[in-house]
Amino acid sequence: MTTLPSDLPANLQRIVDMEYPRFSAGEMTRRRDAVAALLSKVGADHLLFYGAARVGGSVQWLTQWPVTAEAAGIFTPGKQDTLLVHYFNHLPLAKKLASDAEVAWGGEGTMIASAIDALKQRGAKPDRVAYFGPLGVEQHAALTAQFGTLKNLNRDYVRLRMMKSVEEMDWFRIGAHFSDLGMMALRDNLKPGINERELSDAIERAYVRHGGTNAIHFIGTTSMAAPNVAVPRQFPSTRKLENGDVVFAEISANFWDHAGQVLRTFTLGAEPTQLYRDLHATADAAFDAIVAILKDGTMPAEVVAASGMIEANGFTTIDDLMHGFGGGYFGPIVGSASRPAGKIPDMPIRAGMMVVIQPNVATKDGMAGVQTGEALLITKTGVERMHGMVRGLVMVG
Repeated sequence: MTTLPSDLPANLQRIVDMEYPRFSAGEMTRRRDAVAALLSKVGADHLLFYGAARVGGSVQWLTQWPVTAEAAGIFTPGKQDTLLVHYFNHLPLAKKLASDAEVAWGGEGTMIASAIDALKQRGAKPDRVAYFGPLGVEQHAALTAQFGTLKNLNRDYVRLRMMKSVEEMDWFRIGAHFSDLGMMALRDNLKPGINERELSDAIERAYVRHGGTNAIHFIGTTSMAAPNVAVPRQFPSTRKLENGDVVFAEISANFWDHAGQVLRTFTLGAEPTQLYRDLHATADAAFDAIVAILKDGTMPAEVVAASGMIEANGFTTIDDLMHGFGGGYFGPIVGSASRPAGKIPDMPIRAGMMVVIQPNVATKDGMAGVQTGEALLITKTGVERMHGMVRGLVMVG
């Protein structure tokens, strides 16, 4: 049976039950103080934060308004934020959610022009403006024409988001719970004849009605007797399930901008074949070995070393072994010894970070694979599980 949201602890259920969940004034002050300190450090007086097409987490992080079509904000230490939104009909809700900002219409097709005007009204000087967000070439050119060299603080923004506050972790726990609901819905709907599109529908139905939204649900299905898929696919197909199939998935459901991530593997109507037992046993061993060494100060190279049984057992991976998570796809990004994700980062893992451990072990020919893993919170002495769904290779039906 699928776990219900009523199983959330009371403090988390209260957040879910709010008309529009909000972070406390203290949490928002913490974020603003961190940005003000960053501006002082780099010699900037103002910050432009920008997002478009639902991309640009800094807008929501600073104002609590999720980006829809386009949004730009101006942050000046000691002053009220200005938030400009693209569509006029989005203004009423934007004013409600971004209640601490002065919210205005950005104009049809003139967002950056409006942001430039707002910066001028604040007395912005050349070479004293910084920015967060995915500015386009033309937008960057328009800003530099007015304010000289802009200070790109996107890497600094990522560093701010990597370290989670106590309040933020409550929201991520809700996102993890919703992600579990999606994975359990996939499991509970596995049956011969259902296709991957229908599974995607079942996954989203599990959490949308409770306030969750889709981040990702990647699904892979193939016959264990003649496998030809080793990693979940980013778009579902019309392939119908049959007894003897293996089904694996990676699911992230958002609670606003706060997601979990859970990866699991199931077999349908048949016990796992020896190949899939070996693949999953190797993945489980790698997961356990990595978790055993994770704590404040662990180095990414230690993570790679801990996963050495993957190669020792004759397998490889088709995904990153570990990555930072929670508000973005963050470092340290680590691959396995046989499938590196580039140079191993020389940055310690710190308490307060979230990471996803996902030793998604595959055959060297790329024809068969499994998924196992989940998001974890790093603590001083180890890790805290974010997800409640049981691990392991499970037969359904």
